[in-house]
Amino acid sequence: MGGASGKSGHRVWRNARLATMAEGAAGLGIVENGAVVARDGLIVYAGPEADMPLAAGQGAETVDCAGRWITPGLVDCHTHLVYAGNRANEFEMRLAGATYEEVARAGGGIVSSVKSLRAASENELVAQTLPRLDALIAEGVTTVEVKSGYGLDADNEKKSLRAARRLADERPVTIRTTCLAAHALPPEAKGDKDAFIDLVADTILPQVAAEKLADAVDGFCEGIAFSPEQMARVFDKAKALGLPVKLHADQLSNLHGAALAARYGALSADHLEYTDEEGAAAMAKAGTVATILPGAYYFIRETKNPPVDLFRRHGVKMAVATDSNPGTSPLTSLLLTMNMAATLFGMTVDECLAGVTREAARALGLLDKTGTLEAGKSADLAIWDIERPAELVYRMGFNPLHARIWRGQ
Repeated sequence: MGGASGKSGHRVWRNARLATMAEGAAGLGIVENGAVVARDGLIVYAGPEADMPLAAGQGAETVDCAGRWITPGLVDCHTHLVYAGNRANEFEMRLAGATYEEVARAGGGIVSSVKSLRAASENELVAQTLPRLDALIAEGVTTVEVKSGYGLDADNEKKSLRAARRLADERPVTIRTTCLAAHALPPEAKGDKDAFIDLVADTILPQVAAEKLADAVDGFCEGIAFSPEQMARVFDKAKALGLPVKLHADQLSNLHGAALAARYGALSADHLEYTDEEGAAAMAKAGTVATILPGAYYFIRETKNPPVDLFRRHGVKMAVATDSNPGTSPLTSLLLTMNMAATLFGMTVDECLAGVTREAARALGLLDKTGTLEAGKSADLAIWDIERPAELVYRMGFNPLHARIWRGQ
């Protein structure tokens, strides 16, 4: 689904309308009658076609976009894409009235995904994950973050992260991996959370770092998972290993996870339904992105909305992601995710579109490389058959992607 074929590495997409998403530009950074020029996988010009330097387009292969819209390639900055099997049975349990906590205590929840992942080979994990990745790619996604967290011991966490890294060899997409070993307590831990956190900090993270399998470290800070004090121990080790951190925070209760994430300069804090004003202020000060995950909110029938107004008031940047996972958000459509963020949480069209491009790239520490249409960034583009950008947020179950360009191809 690329643009024009060929490996010239030098292309112009002209006669297009651009939503550049450039920082500081008004709204979506719209350019009517725009052009994007890419050379060797990087954007060398994005702006009005009339202002395009002659040298930029000279000798380039030209693609006439016939008035279509170009946005940056979409970025899904929070997924648990690598897993085995599914948890449709728990969905049935919940429909019959069981709560998320009750499902977890009945041996369901994350632990059932742990059993499935441990039983699967690395090759099987890659094979089961590719259809989910393909669904995202088909909607113009060019960058995907993938977390581990269903292995919960050194060998299986590494297997999961290796499978995630391999996705980038199988498909034209940028993959960022995150070690989420502090996700849940494995059965063999026999309820001893502190001993398991020791295993994560002293064994799993150093091995993952030594093999360069993760770009960041994450954890689940929640009553049914780990306390802020336990997460701080994981983050201290991550920092010592030179790995940035992010956090599943304040999803089911307010344990002040957002403030904890901010204290460690986290790239993002994610979920945040129960975050308070103090947490929002701390995130703003630290530059920690709020990743909004409407799929999980919808799927577990949460009723407490994330404090979007607080984030706006304090100037916290907001990303939007699928949280694609087998238990609480089996969602593989970033387009539908935007509609949910708008419909359920009142996010604006501009916020939703920035949330799956510029702010999602920021949440991965990749804003210098992707997320906007600006010179020097990767030529990651999505070209759409739409009349106006609002259609990307307004429609449900409809995909108007015309072409997807990753690194200029």
